[in-house]
Amino acid sequence: MRRRGIAFGRPLPTSITVTDATHTEPGEPPTRAQFLQRFERAQRPDPSQHLIGTELEKFGVVIDPDPAIAPTTVDYENHIRPVLQGLVDQFGWELGPDRGTDGQIVELRRDGASITLEPGGQLELSGAPLTNVHHTCAEFTQHYRELHAVSVPLNLSWMTAGHHPWATREQIHWMPKGRYAVMGQYLPTRGYRALDMMLRTCTVQANFDYTSEAQCRRRLRLAALASPVIVSLFANSPYLEGKAVGQASVRGGVWLNVDPDRCGIPDFMVDGTFSYERYVDWLLDVPMFFVKRGGKYLPHHVPFRQYMEEGFTGPDGTHHTATADDFEVHMSTVFPEVRLKPHLEVRSADAITSKFVCALPAFLKGLLYDDDTTGEALDRLGSPDPAALMGRRREAFERGLASTRCRELAAALLDLSQKSLERMDVRDEKGRTEARFLEPLFPLVESGTSPGDVAIAEIGDNPGTDAQGRRAFARVFNFAGVVP
Repeated sequence: MRRRGIAFGRPLPTSITVTDATHTEPGEPPTRAQFLQRFERAQRPDPSQHLIGTELEKFGVVIDPDPAIAPTTVDYENHIRPVLQGLVDQFGWELGPDRGTDGQIVELRRDGASITLEPGGQLELSGAPLTNVHHTCAEFTQHYRELHAVSVPLNLSWMTAGHHPWATREQIHWMPKGRYAVMGQYLPTRGYRALDMMLRTCTVQANFDYTSEAQCRRRLRLAALASPVIVSLFANSPYLEGKAVGQASVRGGVWLNVDPDRCGIPDFMVDGTFSYERYVDWLLDVPMFFVKRGGKYLPHHVPFRQYMEEGFTGPDGTHHTATADDFEVHMSTVFPEVRLKPHLEVRSADAITSKFVCALPAFLKGLLYDDDTTGEALDRLGSPDPAALMGRRREAFERGLASTRCRELAAALLDLSQKSLERMDVRDEKGRTEARFLEPLFPLVESGTSPGDVAIAEIGDNPGTDAQGRRAFARVFNFAGVVP
């Protein structure tokens, strides 16, 4: 009997072979001490050298010129491949080293940025590490223009919402990446909404530096404690399969049922006991997805610590021992609300439209990149125990800024961030500080409405899944491409 909720979408790729082999075969086995050094080397002792990176995912849909024909989801061959090839041919993007199961283009790189594919065809821009939010906003403006230019001739629209507003799992096409074949088989054994996470969610993330272990501890703790505020400010997924379901962030609810081993907020992140050692030990105890050797993803689901001790014998009888590359990959397969990769990656926000996308890195920069402001924000958030913090998160997922507590905390942190950015006084060519990127958030806080509530006000609670409803979703969540 199939476990309740584990309904598979379109078939997973049957092969987990890829054409590149980016991992070295074992030499000297790595040590725990080397893993700790990975985070020590990532420290930037000079705060003036701290950078900001922003990542945004979006859903692609096909908009037929005939308004009576319902939009459909994108597939790789007819839609994703031409978009990626267009970005290469027209805008100087280069092929990245990763390849699909049959050698397909699945990654582009340019000037420190990358464009990659999520399991259900979500297109992600991982922006370059940049010196300020003005540059980040310019980067996303350029991304919009380029993606728009290659998408319009293909009748494609790109939506930024935290959860796909109308598609079922079965309507989503799997992308031809070997790692997703393994994840798509393993994760449903850990959480009944794991495939929803893979196929039907999108996020916006912001990345930050730190000078030392002590500063990393404080910044990570603040980002983790502020996660309910981040959720409520950027909650943008009220719809599920065509109608509003009474949740501000459907995406947030999905993440509660993915994999307790690798998701959520580990206690040591917020109780003051974080250290590089605690983080590495947590990573070592999280079960792996796979071992990558010879261009193949070999499923292997033991804790990384056990893999280091025992190695792994593949289906062909070859024995593999752990490498530093294996650990580097493993670091990217855990999904806490705040992740060290080894930079600080804040992961709590739904994907949001262009009006709000630059607000997330600005909001967090104001809180994290000024030590006094970090302290004030920590004081305001208090020291909730794990159960209380989970209660705040659930409240944010359910109600967003309609929650009085979330709204009051958001107002306090928004005020702190604005003042911090004004003091930093980083100005653009028009003389504006980075605080300008926070301006779209103030009306939301004042009115108690999250971004998804704005969408509901425009297109209603139940747009449906017919042609008219799908076009309404493509319009209200549009990031680039055809606007119906």
